[in-house]
This record gives sequence, C-alpha cells and structure tokens, in this order.
Amino acid sequence: MPSLGFLKKKRTREANTDPSQTSNPTSPVTPTAKAFDRGSLSSLTQSQSVASQATTQSAISNRPETQPEMSHTTSTTLPQQIQGYPIPPQPTPSPGTDVKNVASISNLINPPQHDGPAGILGGQLAVGYAPSPSPGAPGGATNPAAAGQAQSRPLPQTVAVLEEFQVPQGQARVTKGKYSLADFEILRTLGTGSFGRVHLVQSRHNQRFYAVKVLKKAQVVKMKQVEHTNDERRMLAEVKHPFLITLWGTFQDARNLYMVMDFVEGGELFSLLRKSGRFPNPVAKFYAAEVTLALEYLHSRNIIYRDLKPENLLLDRHGHLKITDFGFAKRVPDKTWTLCGTPDYLAPEVVSNKGYNKSVDWWSLGILIYEMLCGYTPFWDGGSPMKIYENILKGKIKYPAYINPDAQDLLERLITADITKRLGNLYGGSDDVKNHPWFAEVTWDRLLRKDIDAPYTPPVKAGAGDASQFDRYPEETERYGQTGYDEYSQLFMDF
Repeated sequence: MPSLGFLKKKRTREANTDPSQTSNPTSPVTPTAKAFDRGSLSSLTQSQSVASQATTQSAISNRPETQPEMSHTTSTTLPQQIQGYPIPPQPTPSPGTDVKNVASISNLINPPQHDGPAGILGGQLAVGYAPSPSPGAPGGATNPAAAGQAQSRPLPQTVAVLEEFQVPQGQARVTKGKYSLADFEILRTLGTGSFGRVHLVQSRHNQRFYAVKVLKKAQVVKMKQVEHTNDERRMLAEVKHPFLITLWGTFQDARNLYMVMDFVEGGELFSLLRKSGRFPNPVAKFYAAEVTLALEYLHSRNIIYRDLKPENLLLDRHGHLKITDFGFAKRVPDKTWTLCGTPDYLAPEVVSNKGYNKSVDWWSLGILIYEMLCGYTPFWDGGSPMKIYENILKGKIKYPAYINPDAQDLLERLITADITKRLGNLYGGSDDVKNHPWFAEVTWDRLLRKDIDAPYTPPVKAGAGDASQFDRYPEETERYGQTGYDEYSQLFMDF
C-alpha cells in the first residue's frame, strides 16, 4: 500500500517567533502588545444535546431532521474547491502576512476509497503546535490567573507526552469566578441550544476573541440538567489537551451561568462533511486519529465523553480538531447507567439500559469513522429514534464496496456489541486501536504535536474574530449581568 505522505510529512513552514503571533491559547485577561493578535483562537460548537433519565425521548440529543440519501454517486463540492487528483500544494504565506485564507482541500468529492500516493492532500499547511508563554503572563505562565499552578495533564504512556501537559491527575485548574461580563465585549451569537446560547466575545484586556457559553439556570433546572452542567464544568477544568476545547474560566449572575472557552474559528466538522458528501479514506483517517488521541487522554483520566459526533468536533484555523460540548462527560472508574447521547451513536449496552464503561466511546468512534467514509450513519432510519435503537440492537451493518478493507476491518472491531471483542476495551486498551493496520501510516507523537499538516484549512482570517463558518442567529434580547435573588445559587456552587 502506498504511504500516506501527509500523515508523516514534516512541517514545511516554521512557526512564528514573535510572541504576539504564536498559536498559543491565551487567558482573556492577559494583555498583549497588539490589538489583533494572530494567536490560536479556538471555539465552541452550537450543538447542545438534551438528556434526561426520566424519558428516552428527552434523554437523547437529536441529529438533524434530514440525512443524506444513501446514494453516493454525487456530492456537493466546497466553495472554491480545487477538483482533481492529485493536487499540488498551495503556496504557503510567510508568517505574519495578512492573507485572505481560501479553502484548500483535495478530493473531498468522493474519489475511490484507497490510499493514494504520498502528498495527495495538498492545501495550506498548518503551523505546528509550539507552546510558549503568553506575552505579559506573570512568570511566563500561559494563564496568568493560574500562575504557579500546573496547567496541564499527563497523557498515557503510549502517547508521546508533551511537557506542557504534565500535571498531576486530579488537580484542576483554577477557573471559578476568574472573569466577569465587564471583561468582554459581546459581538454576536455563534449558536443556540436548549439552555442558552454561545457568543463570540472579545477580551477588553488583550483584544483576543473567545466563545462564552451562557446557560439559563431556570432552563437547566427545568430540564433536569443540573448534574450534567456541573459535570461539564468540572471535566473541562481538569483536562488540557491539543484536541480538546479549553475552559478559561466560569462565572455567574442571578439568572445565568457563563463559561469562557476557546473560539475555534473553522466551524463544525459536521458542516464540512455535509458539504463534501463523504470524506476520502486519508481524510477520514486524519480526523479519526486526532479523535483517538483525545479519547485516549480522557480515558486515562477515567472520563467518558459519551457524545462523540461530527457536530461536536470543531476545526481550528489550521484544520485540526477540537472536541467540544462536555455536557455528557463524566468521571466513571467502572460503570454507569445514565441514558444520554445521540441516537445514531449510542452503543447497544446504552440502548438496552445496561451498565456501560468507557468502551461506548470506542463504539462511537466506529460510528464516526463510518459516517465520515459513507456520509451517513450505519443505523440511521428516516423514522423515529426508536427505529434507530432497533437497528442498533440488531447490529446489522452494510458496508459499501468502496470502503477500504482495512477501514472495514477496524469498523467491524469497533462497532461490535460484544464488548469483550471491542477494540479499545481489551487488554491493550487504546493501543489496540492505534496499532490497527488502518492507522499504520500515522506517526502518533508528531500528530499529537500538530506537526502534521491537516487536509483542509478553513477559509478564515486568523485573529480577526472571523465567524464566517458559523450560521447567523437572532441575538439575545435578555440583559445579562442581572443581580437580585438567586433561587438556584446552591445548585451551581462551582461556577
């Protein structure tokens, strides 16, 4: 099999040496030298799942009402997409150049599902992840409000450990009450959900852009999501990983909860997938590999994610993934029984109300890979969610002829009801997934450093608060920051 060049290719553009031009996330209260820093500004998805243990219907977050037809002979091409196979790489601008970033992705138009020659994925190259202290941070700490504290977490031994993520497990970053509404200027709505909405904001201190998730306390209580909301805040405060969203801080007023997170400019992987129809084998492999590293990290901390789907995967300005929406994430050392998630992605042990463990995330990874390769989920049905559940319990999957044989073998080992045979849940753990032949070309330590070029660069202007990859929504009419009696204050003490 020909080698996948882009999975091993060295970075061909050096990272910026100017501290104000780095790709490092920065605390919203860290002053910078320039008004519009071209730092790594990352974001939050609008998708928000709804869960309730009381009823199946309310416990499962909904997928979009329509799914693509199961015919895969045609697909919608991306704007300004260059068609052809292979494609030479696009010219790479020099660091600091103000470039109008144009979409550049090769062969997201249903080419044969095989691994082509090295270098088939052209496009603008992503700058590797090169951590360094943010300008103005006391003592060189990336997050000045947490200076003196460890800022990151250890990765499993099977992963090349980055120094900046080595902190004691269980030690959460300080995030409570760090900011207030006065620290930000609210610019526009990025997404809405059942409990509130997500806003694009700009820090009044360093002029960088962030995403603030606003949850209405009354709605959270009404929909019985208090535990999930507190779990989300708790889990995000404890994790730090290149492929996970960063929680910078939380605060609250009498009516709302606020979570300050990265603004991830590239939008949802879901949108890219729907525009493309389905992904070619190497592209699906790239995104699946980054998700695999993120799940491995979460599981090493006994955290189950439980809501893996394209809507919860965001693309940063270089095309790398960030997993967002930790509303269903939970620390589970052994088993749990909560029915939550998205119907298409639920493992059979969840549907049947059996106790389950971290292996449900590996099942979901299999569903994700299948959807990326085929353009639809394997158990999708146009009827009610109950029909999807029936299909999941039956476990019959049809694999299109164009699926790569190694990919199909991996899917059969992930999407299996027998958890004693499911990869990721065996003695070898996540290494069994990473060592599968489908991932043979992946250099995992380099991928973890983001030292591998992403197959697609979102068409966004970095550092300028470019939200063009997000839909427009009516803006919030309620005034934030209200004071007065708070009947729910005891329920959200950690905020």
